[in-house]
Amino acid sequence: MKRTEFERVTPESVGVPSEAVRWLLDQLESGFTEPHGLILMRHGMIFAEGWWSPYAPGIRHGLQSHTKTYAATAVGIAYTEGLVKLNERIIDIFPDKAPASPSENLKKLTVRDVLCMGCGMDEMPQPSVDWIRDFLATPVNHAPGTTYMYNSMGSTLLGSIVCAKTGLGLHDYLKPRLFDKIGINAENLRWMRMPDGMEVGGGGLQATTEDNLRLMKLYLDGGVWEGERILTADYVRLATSLQNDSASEEKVNPPAKDNFLGYGFQIWMCRPKGVYRADGAMGQFTIVVPDKDLLIAITENAAGGHWAQTTLDVMWDFLDKIPNAENMPENPTAAAALAARMQRLSLPNEPYAPFSPTAELVNGTQWHVNAGALVLGDRMRQFMTGAEPPAAVTGFGLRICEDTCTFVFRRGTEELPLIAATDGTRRRNILDGAQALVSAAWTAPDTLLLTIRMIEGCFMQRLEYKFCGTQCTISTLGTGTFGTPVPEAVTASRC
Repeated sequence: MKRTEFERVTPESVGVPSEAVRWLLDQLESGFTEPHGLILMRHGMIFAEGWWSPYAPGIRHGLQSHTKTYAATAVGIAYTEGLVKLNERIIDIFPDKAPASPSENLKKLTVRDVLCMGCGMDEMPQPSVDWIRDFLATPVNHAPGTTYMYNSMGSTLLGSIVCAKTGLGLHDYLKPRLFDKIGINAENLRWMRMPDGMEVGGGGLQATTEDNLRLMKLYLDGGVWEGERILTADYVRLATSLQNDSASEEKVNPPAKDNFLGYGFQIWMCRPKGVYRADGAMGQFTIVVPDKDLLIAITENAAGGHWAQTTLDVMWDFLDKIPNAENMPENPTAAAALAARMQRLSLPNEPYAPFSPTAELVNGTQWHVNAGALVLGDRMRQFMTGAEPPAAVTGFGLRICEDTCTFVFRRGTEELPLIAATDGTRRRNILDGAQALVSAAWTAPDTLLLTIRMIEGCFMQRLEYKFCGTQCTISTLGTGTFGTPVPEAVTASRC
């Protein structure tokens, strides 16, 4: 991998007041979102960066649909190499998966249509074992390219198009052609996969905040990295400009004003003229502002389209605080104060409440779930790939120590211990192969709150255990990924 570190400079040296960045931090910390990471770049130099502990620069973060821009970049590189044509018909690329008698509209469906969410379908196919065949069997009710419908399965199809042309999946294709060239550590990436092994191009990649910044810097620079052309200029122009009218999104997600302005190739147009963005659910944004030669990369947990839209609203106000003049006097005091603040960003601590008279009564006890379904961890993988979720918890044991409590969950024959900190910190655990930070606190004499934070994504699970003699009621507080409904309470009995 060839990686050149970006120069770090003061905001004023690239024409941005430190006070404007401080204002942006104030907004992000005001409560409408939970910020995780932020990088600001101008003229190819990073002038502000920070992560809210326990998040950190090298920790992968769930990208959700920001993954789509990586998949589209693979198609763009294949196009640059002359392996894919934008006007190629999908049924010609997958002849063995096409229906025996394809409809006239399906016959017209091209790579370009898939890239710009113009598949002509009225419903998105669901993930399945033979998902490409099922995708091509979905009715194409409109002439491709004439309507807009957000279609994550179409985005995953982009990776299969590259694979059909090259024999390589997204990761193996992109590693030498993109990741190694622009300084993304491919070994640190993680992909979700479809049942046939194809990476989920519609969502599910985990990458760092800076990885996203590097990807979109390639687009800002017209497809050239350090003098080497990776994407043709015409592909970059098409990808970052209006290719499909997305005004119909207003009916789907009315608060998300920046989703109504048009779509490129797996890239959204934005309200400020000429601005575009890669976009993942719950606020995974990398924003490109060409007329200011500016990049903004943020990872966060903004619940739902409304709050993610608020992040974009704040970003547009931030742009207005950047003067038109390129030159600005240095402000060493303000720049130093900003740098110090960005070094000590942190999410609020978990509550410190380790004591309760109930603790002694439940220490060492075993419990059996007798009603309801308790499923631990992030269900994003099941949502994106159609995989079966882990088995529901059938019971649990509880051990309480001086500064921790350990839940030993039973899922069939499997035992899953999770160690929760009760000293106001978080303990690192591995849950279904992913990092989880776990804490617990007695929020009432009979109530123990367990918090499971999946640190490589946006998911946080809060489980409230209310003990009453030999009975326990377990309630899920808040919602999970994509605002999924809160599960009904689970009841358990002491063994």
